Amino acid sequence: MPNDKCDRAVRVTLPTDGPMLIEGPVEVSLPDGGVARSDRFTVAVCMCGRSARYPWCDTSHRRRPPRSQRNTK
Repeated sequence: MPNDKCDRAVRVTLPTDGPMLIEGPVEVSLPDGGVARSDRFTVAVCMCGRSARYPWCDTSHRRRPPRSQRNTK
């Protein structure tokens, strides 16, 4: 019987501004029920929703200043 559990933890990095970084390969379940797969050793997942390559980051978040520098009222 195959074991689907990993023998090691997967590292996920959540930066303050920018994409979520996940050690790959990864499969991402999409809201429409689809699945996106990447076999890269580190994957950048879009957190801002601006990426034209969603769910993968295309650095579109760089067009706005970091949250820490935005004027919050």
